[in-house]
Amino acid sequence: MSMRMKLDFILKFSLWAILLSVVGVSCTSAPSEQISLASFTENHVEVSIFLERNSAGEYLLSARFTPPPGYHLYSKDIPVAGIEGVGRPTLLELTPNSQLSAIGELLESVKAQEPDFEPQALLIYPSGPVTLSLPVELPSGSDWTEGEVQVTYMACSASQCKLPIVAKKVLIAVPGAAMFDDE
Repeated sequence: MSMRMKLDFILKFSLWAILLSVVGVSCTSAPSEQISLASFTENHVEVSIFLERNSAGEYLLSARFTPPPGYHLYSKDIPVAGIEGVGRPTLLELTPNSQLSAIGELLESVKAQEPDFEPQALLIYPSGPVTLSLPVELPSGSDWTEGEVQVTYMACSASQCKLPIVAKKVLIAVPGAAMFDDE
């Protein structure tokens, strides 16, 4: 990430934090409220990484993977090397350098299905976007810190596959838990 992109990123989140404190918006008011952390498109798949708070007050680190029309992604539950060398899982993972702590299992927005081709153990998501969410604990403090996550995915259609992305590291800004204490 270039220095300009990092500065733009930090400025964006600083303005968001100021807006929250001035307006008094509560992150618990709507479970769909999201803080955008990063987005990019690589190998024809759009990836948006964001933080949201569910109705139970838990923080979810989420990534929405949007393949091109007519393409599918593979289940989070297949092996990293695929099955018989075919496919790659769709994953959102914390790195050892992450400022977040996982407090639950990775959740999927749609259920994976058996394909109508071999190997059938190669579970796929229906064509269209898939969101993976990981329940997380925010770091202590009231400041934004630099964090890191990694994503893996591969998009395929009935006739071709895009090159896989495996364990791509993505820099994100992570809010401290104390930023939300007075809600």
